[in-house]
Amino acid sequence: MKNSRYILFVAALLLFTTRFEVKAQLSAAQLDSVVNKTLSTFNVPGIALGIVKDGKLIHAKGYGVRSIKTNEKVDENTLFGVASNSKAFTAAAVGMLVDQGKLEWDTKVTDVIPEFKLYDTYVTQEFTVRDLLTHRSGLGLGAGDLMIWPDSNTINKEQLIHNLRYLKPVSSFRSKYDYDNLLYIIAGEVVARVSKMTFEDFIEQKIIQPLGMTATAASWYRLKDKSNVIDGHAPIGDKLVPVGLSFSELANAAGGMYSNVVDMSKWVISKIDEGKYGEGLNKQLYSKQVHQEMWTPQTLVKGGSPYNTHFNSYGIGWFLSDVNGYFQASHTGGLAGIVTQVTILPELKLGIIVLTNQQSGAAFTAITNTIKDSYFGIKGKDRIKQYNDARLANEKEAKAITDNVSAAIAAQQKASKGKGGLQQIEGDYKDSWFGNVNIDARKTGYYFTAKNAPKLQGKMYFYKGNTFIVKWNERSLDADAFVTFTLNHEAKPIGFKMEAISPLTDFSFDFQDLDFTRVHDK
Repeated sequence: MKNSRYILFVAALLLFTTRFEVKAQLSAAQLDSVVNKTLSTFNVPGIALGIVKDGKLIHAKGYGVRSIKTNEKVDENTLFGVASNSKAFTAAAVGMLVDQGKLEWDTKVTDVIPEFKLYDTYVTQEFTVRDLLTHRSGLGLGAGDLMIWPDSNTINKEQLIHNLRYLKPVSSFRSKYDYDNLLYIIAGEVVARVSKMTFEDFIEQKIIQPLGMTATAASWYRLKDKSNVIDGHAPIGDKLVPVGLSFSELANAAGGMYSNVVDMSKWVISKIDEGKYGEGLNKQLYSKQVHQEMWTPQTLVKGGSPYNTHFNSYGIGWFLSDVNGYFQASHTGGLAGIVTQVTILPELKLGIIVLTNQQSGAAFTAITNTIKDSYFGIKGKDRIKQYNDARLANEKEAKAITDNVSAAIAAQQKASKGKGGLQQIEGDYKDSWFGNVNIDARKTGYYFTAKNAPKLQGKMYFYKGNTFIVKWNERSLDADAFVTFTLNHEAKPIGFKMEAISPLTDFSFDFQDLDFTRVHDK
């Protein structure tokens, strides 16, 4: 049924779009101008751009620098973490096992991973491989990501699988879209157990190597040559700073791959050709049926678009929509200091790959949509200005919130000479899936230290009532948080919950899912 709906939908789009002449692309000089303006407008050190058309890579170029520490230039072979663009490879790996008859999309996860268990028993029993890949589990946005973010912590795969049972759902099973990274990690484990290979070996041997993606690896640690790799960058105030690798090797199936625009173009061409590759398209990664399943809407997604879009959805490893009358498959990815985007318009045989080393998603959107406009014949739209205006408005709103909090803290400290607020909060606290946090009383105040996330440590400041804020020592995280204590009948703190202060904090800082209880007094 889903395949037939896909065929009818694409056929209808083809009938509609063939009435219109496809306009010429931007010239190389125009593309250079767009990307260079994007670099300066969004303060991005380096960008690599690849464009695929009619089965060929027609533009592959680097702009700017790999790192502000070295000022070495980005070129078409520069490697970036593609982050969640890895998910499409994970989906393809599952599809290949479906083709081999070793798995079905609707195989129960517990049939492959018997110890898999979610908060709800019924959901656990009914949860399928398809559910792992379609962001409809009932868990909240980014649920549990603090097990793998913002750095490589001490958790292992067995602990992650075990801890899933403690994550409480926020919606009914299969009722709505909420993006999930952990379940893609589980999908990677499904691939490993069914294929009897490591997930990374499967991706490299069955997809990356056959496509001739010679510089690409399933993770940073597996790169053979690291001489042409970017540093990520993050803004701290008005200053841009390099940031270190901040992704757990455990999470490769969700976002671990490293690649460049030349190699990613080979992947995009194979997607446009429905899994076929090689001279004369005489080889195939996966069947047409599997391709159609991945590009069939599975979960509705809310969202707007500047292209008269009628639907947004998530398929299997891809976001799906219609733009200006054309079917579009796309995905974005983000790591600390890195964001990427891959966009495919199969009827136009067009693919756009934008890799950046600064965490401004507005930058890749401005470039991608400017290129799309040129093919749609849309003129007079300044996408760089449009997305920069939106970015500045969002940053202004977020700054007002954080400034108000900072002002309240400063006023409180001045009035109390730094001695006011809730007392006796020091001690050890534990969350069922995140692990232990220590709050230590020092001469300069209280300090927060997370055992399993070394970057999550910082000084605490009294805010109001039962609430403190914690300011992380690593300022590039942009993730300072409220810490609100619960009290017993003697007004003594017995636990706390957390919430990000800024609305721009990355959703993978899922503080709202934590519920700490005191386990030991200092």
